[in-house]
Amino acid sequence: MTHAVHEAHTHTHGAGCGHVAFQHGDHTDYAHEGHIHRLHEGHWDECETSEHVAAEDHAGHVHGEGCGHVAVPHGDHVDYIHDGHRHAAHGDHYDEH
Repeated sequence: MTHAVHEAHTHTHGAGCGHVAFQHGDHTDYAHEGHIHRLHEGHWDECETSEHVAAEDHAGHVHGEGCGHVAVPHGDHVDYIHDGHRHAAHGDHYDEH
């Protein structure tokens, strides 16, 4: 399996490190400098997916400033942590990341 190693990552993520942490499947991701990182076998990987999976219906909820969910800068957009998932706006719906 190939994966994208985040080279020269000198910061150690963990409780109190100052970065947003959230559960992602069987591991914890950290938002750091617009990237999502995860610990993997002694190094840090980029934890990204190109998979397009629409999130469950938000029943009228719109993510944005003051919506009550943690905002995570991610590349050229902002994701939101919602019920343990990372959501990104995509057209008229949100995608799971």
